[in-house]
Amino acid sequence: MRRFPSSNQVGNRLGLAVGVLLLTAAVFSVTAGVPSQALAARHRAHRAAVKAVAPPASDEPYVEAAVMEPTSGTFIFEKNDHQPWPTASLAKMMLMLVVVQKVHDGSLKLTDQITTSREAAKMGGSQVYLKEGEVFSLDDMMKAVVVHSANDASLAVAEYVAGSAQAFVQLMNQQAAALGMKDTHYYSVHGLPPAPGQQADVASAYDQALLARELLKYPEIVRWSSIDTAPFRGGAFELRNTNHLVRTYPGCDGLKTGFYDKAGFNVAATAKRGNLRMIAVVLGTPHKLTNFKEAAELMSAGFADYEMASIVKKGTPASQTVAIADGAAPTVVPVFAMDAAILSRRGESKKKVTVTYNLPASINAPVKAGQQIGTAQMVADGKPVDSVALIAPADVAKKGGGLLRRMLGKL
Repeated sequence: MRRFPSSNQVGNRLGLAVGVLLLTAAVFSVTAGVPSQALAARHRAHRAAVKAVAPPASDEPYVEAAVMEPTSGTFIFEKNDHQPWPTASLAKMMLMLVVVQKVHDGSLKLTDQITTSREAAKMGGSQVYLKEGEVFSLDDMMKAVVVHSANDASLAVAEYVAGSAQAFVQLMNQQAAALGMKDTHYYSVHGLPPAPGQQADVASAYDQALLARELLKYPEIVRWSSIDTAPFRGGAFELRNTNHLVRTYPGCDGLKTGFYDKAGFNVAATAKRGNLRMIAVVLGTPHKLTNFKEAAELMSAGFADYEMASIVKKGTPASQTVAIADGAAPTVVPVFAMDAAILSRRGESKKKVTVTYNLPASINAPVKAGQQIGTAQMVADGKPVDSVALIAPADVAKKGGGLLRRMLGKL
């Protein structure tokens, strides 16, 4: 089994990606308006960088790779991880993110019916052979995109969401900027090889890990990406996951593969064992299946060398109370909405962790069970390592509330 070198060896870095935890929708609104001149400069830089990156030497299994623990955002292994590299179908990961975000904000529903356009029906490469005018639900289309890497379904979804592929690509690049993916630029919604005069979609292993981490926040993504096989078109066609690791690697439940000649074989993989999850990105392997072998070895090394040490369990009461204005109960003691843990190397001495609370002095009644009241921030060695929502453990009604009071108030 491959082991990660110690933290003082070349090619590795152990650090907390704290900035990624702080990205918000407000950042998205700012970065969405990046000036066209700045974007043009980034495009030129990406083109130059891609030309500068050579295929792996005969004794190197890949061009670049990165391994991240997503709860803390810690990169535990990196090699050439900031080199822009052709994404191939890993570009569809950003399409997946844009779609699932719109599902969660209510602007899309998985039951939406999508009609295949003439252009989508003409797509080549990996496909589910959509016919012009053929209609499928957004959920079925996304299964085709995520599981089978269908280019025709990708274009059909993009056109439905944004009106055109070009408009959807703009959404992809805006979201990449919002996530801090500085080595990334998209030109297509599917990642096919560029036609003459077009540019290749590019992203680094580091950026792909950031994107994978964001995708894992949405249960729909794991539901789709963990599928091995599924029927499509009433069972006339079978979707088969292009990510072999969902069949061969214990705990693997995603995420995406990509390939064409100049890109090599790429994979962004993730697996969970116990309370520890790993994301491994491997780009530019020259031989089929090598990307899966390398990703599996990198994740296995992560699972062997690291553990999540528990800090607090879900449901544990906070050490502070919050007053309830006009409440049937005067105060509430918030509880942790989920487990909190810290990443550490196995066998190393445990880090001293402090917990700080961000809670209001009071809230107004009524209070609903599960309502978020504040957050708890875990800090180790002066650095934030996890943040967990603090929620109300039970309902708290208004003082003197009820039918009688409402009736008297109307008299």
